[in-house]
Amino acid sequence: MKLHQLRYLAAIAQTGLNITAAAEKLHTSQPGVSKQIKLLEDELGFQIFVRDGRNLARVTPAGQQVIDRATRILREVRNIKHLSEELKDESRGTLSIATTHTQARYVLPEVIKQFRDKYPDVGLHLHQGTSEQIGEMAALDRIDFAIATGSQSLFEGYSLLPCYRWHRHVVVPKGHPFAKFKKLTLKQLAGQPIVTYVFGFTGPSSLQQIFADQGLVPNVVLTARDADVIKTYVRLGLGVGIVASMAIDDSDTDLVEIDTSDLFPAHVTWIGFRRGGLLHRLLDAEEIQVNSLHWQAIDRLAEGLAAEVLAVRAQLTPVPTQAALADSYRREAFHIVSEFGCERPDPTAIRLAYALRWLELGRPD
Repeated sequence: MKLHQLRYLAAIAQTGLNITAAAEKLHTSQPGVSKQIKLLEDELGFQIFVRDGRNLARVTPAGQQVIDRATRILREVRNIKHLSEELKDESRGTLSIATTHTQARYVLPEVIKQFRDKYPDVGLHLHQGTSEQIGEMAALDRIDFAIATGSQSLFEGYSLLPCYRWHRHVVVPKGHPFAKFKKLTLKQLAGQPIVTYVFGFTGPSSLQQIFADQGLVPNVVLTARDADVIKTYVRLGLGVGIVASMAIDDSDTDLVEIDTSDLFPAHVTWIGFRRGGLLHRLLDAEEIQVNSLHWQAIDRLAEGLAAEVLAVRAQLTPVPTQAALADSYRREAFHIVSEFGCERPDPTAIRLAYALRWLELGRPD
């Protein structure tokens, strides 16, 4: 059994059993790929694929187990290569991030700028897509980590860490009757044409269900995946827009934002990475410090939740300092690590898990 045979096998699985596409992806010939797969099947003593003439029709149950194991082996090979690169120089390398349009457009620019300022020699690859597309990229190991909201079921084998919370808000043109309102009701919204995201909300409840719970039916006249597209049609008068709160910025001077956090549940944006992947060097449990590009990037994104924690705790007397919070995280480290099932404390997981636990349960230090 050869390593290149496993690469051929994984490529075929990733290209929908298309040998020609797999060969092109690997910069080799189709006959060469077919020959190596046949040699691998002969060595194993069973078929990996069911064939229909020259085409591959489907994967056999035994073949699926081989593909799953081959994928893990190839992942570990990449981890070994990444380890070598990190040990040589952790200030260089590449990071591939998959996220939604809203995160890429409204949340990540400042995060990425700060990261680039600190690591100018690191190449960042930002892939935008729907939750389904991000899930597919994650399944095919094409990214280092994903940033999204909801759709956790699409990320099997990923560890998902909460980053920050947000709500959906309503936007209307300045001349709209709602423009003078500070608060709205679901009944008022149900009486207007609505422009919002495709398939309504991701997260705790769908848009339709929220209205249905009140015996109402929303009049959704247009849906889109891009908040900028939604705002464009709101400006044209097609309807009342419902978008993520961070998708409304200082450039939207012709629109009026109405806080509807009392109508729609909060959503948590998470950052996820594959369990067992190489994300950082071994950490000293006594010092708990971040040493890898991945954790530095995660740390930047986590600042949103850290700010929320400090805002909530501002109600306490005395107000805790950031240093006090850090000490609190360290004291809780091993308890939280057990929740995540980690073998050693991961600093960002510690901070995020403890912060979210405090926010949910109201637990002071």
